[in-house]
Amino acid sequence: MTAMIGQPAPGFDCQYYNRTKDGTDDQFGSLTLGELKGKWACLFFYPLDFTFVCPTELVAFNEKLEEFEDRDCTVLTASTDSGFSHKGWCDSHADLAKLKYLMLADNTHQLSRDYGVLKEDAGIAYRGIFLIDPQGVIRWLAIHDLSVGRSVDEVLRVLDALQTDKLCPCNWTPGEETLN
Repeated sequence: MTAMIGQPAPGFDCQYYNRTKDGTDDQFGSLTLGELKGKWACLFFYPLDFTFVCPTELVAFNEKLEEFEDRDCTVLTASTDSGFSHKGWCDSHADLAKLKYLMLADNTHQLSRDYGVLKEDAGIAYRGIFLIDPQGVIRWLAIHDLSVGRSVDEVLRVLDALQTDKLCPCNWTPGEETLN
């Protein structure tokens, strides 16, 4: 099953790594898509730990995490690295040491494959991003080339538009009129 707009998001049961909110402890665990039911989810993939563009994105999402939480949206990230690799990267990078959201470990590449972002020949994920509604349906997705980082502000704009449940014109921003 490949992820598509208007379809149920592919289920998963993934291992994760994260630091506690106060940054004092490491946590490893597992998460299923079903545990996110009833909330919006923003799942974004990145190619690899210990790279150059990826930390700019992870930090940018972390800096806007409160804005996602204000919209009742859980932020998750995933790569084909292990949870131990995620921990090592966060331990070695001062800005990543402050991440407050889960980093999914897609060692089997099944998550990346199910969401249609796996670059099979390299065993890494393209920069895919998915907004999943509280019923578990994919409402928006974008897939970027490996070399181009994303705009977190655009993801928030689209999330705001989707949460209006109305028609939003091109370049709509929160506070502007929607279409009748």
